Amino acid sequence: MVPQLSEAVMDTIADALVETGYIVLPDTLPPSVCEQLLLSSKNATWDDFRPAAIGRGGEQQLVESIRSDQIRWLSEQRTADKLYLELMTQLREGMNKRLFMGLFDFESHYAIYEPGAFYKKHSDVLQGSRNRILTSVLFLNHDWKPEHGGELIVYDENDNKLETISPNFGKWVVFLSERFPHEVLRTEVNRYSIAGWFRVSNANHGF
Repeated sequence: MVPQLSEAVMDTIADALVETGYIVLPDTLPPSVCEQLLLSSKNATWDDFRPAAIGRGGEQQLVESIRSDQIRWLSEQRTADKLYLELMTQLREGMNKRLFMGLFDFESHYAIYEPGAFYKKHSDVLQGSRNRILTSVLFLNHDWKPEHGGELIVYDENDNKLETISPNFGKWVVFLSERFPHEVLRTEVNRYSIAGWFRVSNANHGF
């Protein structure tokens, strides 16, 4: 059965994007889907993952002093990925309906942070491009403890720290990509997540 995001959840997310620009949702996505995603990530071989790069297109480069996670792009050919992508399609359609955001595409990858890995403060909007509009991050870590580190730190446009978010299993963060620089603190254990971005075809959007 295809999982569904309720109209109430859509309303809650839309209201938060208007009021604050971001929202942290615990236990909103179906736990069964989250479990499948975690298994898909854990069961993959390291050959399936590759070091994450920064930049875009031909300017991509590996800079381990900035980020040191390993990634694998989602594919509709994998069952768990397809379920998650269907949920993200529902979110895209829901936000377009409520906020006229003009979202038309979604790209997403698994991210594994091994012990010692981190991602310094950055923006999801790639240099020379403003087509990433909305960011989605889903955490897949059972029994996360403060001593494990790996928190997501969200900043405002003036680099003031807004929130420290622990990467607990099923926690889902949605925010406007252009407005919130963020970082992932060093993790002491394996940390699993899925990051994704909704895009528009150009810089002109209705929101």
